[in-house]
Amino acid sequence: MHKRLFLLTLAAALALPVSAADLLATVKTRGTLKVALEGTYPPFNYKEKTGELAGYDVDVAKLLATRLGLKVEFVSSEWASILAGLAANKYDVIISQVGINPKREQAFDFSQPYIYSMPQLIVRSNETATYKSLADLKGKKLGVGQGSVYEQQAKAVPGVEVRSYAAAPDTMSDLASGRIDAALNDSLMSAYLLKISKLPIKAGAQVGAVERMGIPFKKGNPEFKQALNKALADAAADGSLKAISLKWFGVDVSKAP
Repeated sequence: MHKRLFLLTLAAALALPVSAADLLATVKTRGTLKVALEGTYPPFNYKEKTGELAGYDVDVAKLLATRLGLKVEFVSSEWASILAGLAANKYDVIISQVGINPKREQAFDFSQPYIYSMPQLIVRSNETATYKSLADLKGKKLGVGQGSVYEQQAKAVPGVEVRSYAAAPDTMSDLASGRIDAALNDSLMSAYLLKISKLPIKAGAQVGAVERMGIPFKKGNPEFKQALNKALADAAADGSLKAISLKWFGVDVSKAP
């Protein structure tokens, strides 16, 4: 090849954008999977008195990291900023009850669902009113998780005064004290809170469709997506995912109802 032509070809090649490595190669090289979670959302992810993280999401994260041949590194984040942190590459994935919906799928890729649930109201134990839908709360104060899909659902209902909270225990406390009239949250999380809480609250109506929770990560990582879904499928097939479900809920929540 003529020297001038060779130099031009070399310059053109160097000018081409270098494709980013697939996330699978990145985490394999690093040896760890950086997992974001809220850490204040029992029984899914929360801190025990010892400071150790525990919960369904924590056990799932450890299981998947092991299946991928990695160690897990947890990163705590407030829910309101957790997706922004993923977009900013502060961690690799979020395993913290992130609902799969079209808007989020525009920004991120998701694993196959690893847990199914539905929205449910919680009311005071002495509540005499019957709230069968969010529309029944017109003129009432409804507590929701800040930045959650439940917040979006509540704000879409005319006439409902929506109060947003950073942590579920604060929501329950305000409900018990009468600062709000009802709370809206995940039915599985609600059942857990009602089981362990000494507050005068009780389960209300289920008020929505089944929610699919998945593991989001940045787009453009097909090899990672395939490996993650295989790890989930294998865990479902050998009963490992079911065992984690039974540990925390007494039923298998990893399958669609």
